[in-house]
Amino acid sequence: MAALLAPADSEGLPITRLDRPAMNRNRHPVRHPVRNAAVLATAAAALLLLGACNRQDDRSVGQKVDSAVATVEKKAEEAKAATERAADQAGQKVENAAARVGDAVSDAAITASVNGELAKDDKLSALKINVDTSNGRVTLTGKAPDADSRERATRLAAGVKGVTNVENRLEIGS
Repeated sequence: MAALLAPADSEGLPITRLDRPAMNRNRHPVRHPVRNAAVLATAAAALLLLGACNRQDDRSVGQKVDSAVATVEKKAEEAKAATERAADQAGQKVENAAARVGDAVSDAAITASVNGELAKDDKLSALKINVDTSNGRVTLTGKAPDADSRERATRLAAGVKGVTNVENRLEIGS
């Protein structure tokens, strides 16, 4: 029956696993380097703080508080300025992206309008003429039935709102 009882300490209290030091496979106590390092770091920090307390500072508590407030205000202003710069940069990037999207939409609208104008003409076939637009500059490629139709295609494309230049590469023939 004595074998079933838990081991007791010198005062007769049972020893639990938490009371015993952790043992490795060779039954030697396990050392805790992380815990030891933490204790060492805490002690070093305490020594540094105690050393800082011993330096001479003839300022009153109010002056120290004022100094701390001034430092915080300065840092807050610096952070505000940095935030404003970052917001301005982000805003500029959004504006640039919106402008690029707007340009692409404008170019697509110009291409559609030029194709519509060409389709209205009896001699010009919108299916035989390819219209490309980049930054308002229209390029016409494909076939025109005659020289007059070729020149009319240039005038029709140039008459579309938003067109800045027309490059006519149409070949004459059917």
